[in-house]
Amino acid sequence: MDPIWILVIVTVLIALAFDVINGFHDAANSIATIVSTRVLSPKAAVWWAAFFNFIAMFVFAPKVADTISKIVKINPKDPDFVVVILAGLLAAIVWDLLTWWWELPTSSSHALIGGLAGAGFVHGGWSALRWEKLAETSKFIVLAPLIGLLLGALLMLAVYWIFRRWRPASVDRLFRRGQLVSAALYSLGHGGNDAQKTMGIIVALLVAAGAMAPDVKLSLTNPATLWIILSCHAAMGLGTAFGGWRIVKTMGMKITKLKPVGGFCAETAGAITLFLATNAGIPVSTTHTITGSIVGVGATTKLSAVKWGVASRIVWAWIFTIPASAGVAAASFHLIKFLRS
Repeated sequence: MDPIWILVIVTVLIALAFDVINGFHDAANSIATIVSTRVLSPKAAVWWAAFFNFIAMFVFAPKVADTISKIVKINPKDPDFVVVILAGLLAAIVWDLLTWWWELPTSSSHALIGGLAGAGFVHGGWSALRWEKLAETSKFIVLAPLIGLLLGALLMLAVYWIFRRWRPASVDRLFRRGQLVSAALYSLGHGGNDAQKTMGIIVALLVAAGAMAPDVKLSLTNPATLWIILSCHAAMGLGTAFGGWRIVKTMGMKITKLKPVGGFCAETAGAITLFLATNAGIPVSTTHTITGSIVGVGATTKLSAVKWGVASRIVWAWIFTIPASAGVAAASFHLIKFLRS
C-alpha cells in the first residue's frame, strides 16, 4: 500500500478518536445543568445526550462541515497537506485532554481550528489560510457566549414574570419535566454543530489525498459520504456516553447554583444559539455558548450569584485555546515531517 494511504487511514482513525474525545470533553455542556439540578442521574443524562447527539444528522444540513473543510487551502497534488490535517488533529486532541485534566470547559472546536491554522501556516504561510472562514469563526468566539447570555437572561426574566403567581413547588415540578426537553434540544444542537467539524476534517483529508473533489457535498443519500456522517455522529455519541464528570462539576456547580427552572432556561438559550449557528454553517463553541447561557441565568437573580473568579478562569482558557493549539500543531507538523524523512 502507498505510504500516503497508510497515513490517510491513520488520520481518519485519529479524527474519529478526536470525535470521541470531543464528545467526552463536551458531555458537560449537554448534561451539566440537568445533573446539577438532579433531574437525571449522571448515567441517565449522558445516554440521553448521546442519543440526541447521534440523531442530529437527520436534522441539520452539513453546512458546518463545509466551512471546516475549507479553512486551509488544500492542494491535492501536495501530499504534505495530509500531514497538515494530522498535525491539526493531534494538537486539538492534546489541548482537549489537558483542559479536561485541568477541569476547564474550553472549546474543542477552537482547538481544532487553531490546530489546522497553525499546521497550515507552517506549511504554506499566510496564503494557505482562508481568512474569511477564520474571521467568521473568530467573530463567534465573542458572539456565541454573548447571545447565549442574553437569551438566558431574557428567558429567565420571562419565566419569572409568566409564573410569578405559581407556587415554587409547582414551578419546580414543571421545569423538572421541561429540562428533559431542553437538554434534548441542546444535545441535538451540540451533535449537529460538533460532529460536523470532524466530518469536515475527514473531507479535507480525502481532498488532500486526491480521493475526493474539492467541491464534494456531504449527504446521507450519497454512499461515498454516508460512512463519514454515520461514523462521526456515532463517535460523538460514544464519547458523550462516556461523559466528562470533571468538567460537569465546573459547568453545573461552580459557576452558579442552578434550579430546574434555571437549567431549563440555560439549555434552551444554548440550543437556540446552536440551531441558528449550525443552520448558518458557523462552527461555534458549544462550551462558550452554554457557559454564557448559565452566566446569563445566574445574573438575573443577582450578580453575586455568579462566581466570577471561576468564570474569568474559563475566559482566559478560551483566549489561549487557538494560539496554544496552533503552537502544538506547528510542532507536531515538524515532528511528523522529521519522522517521515
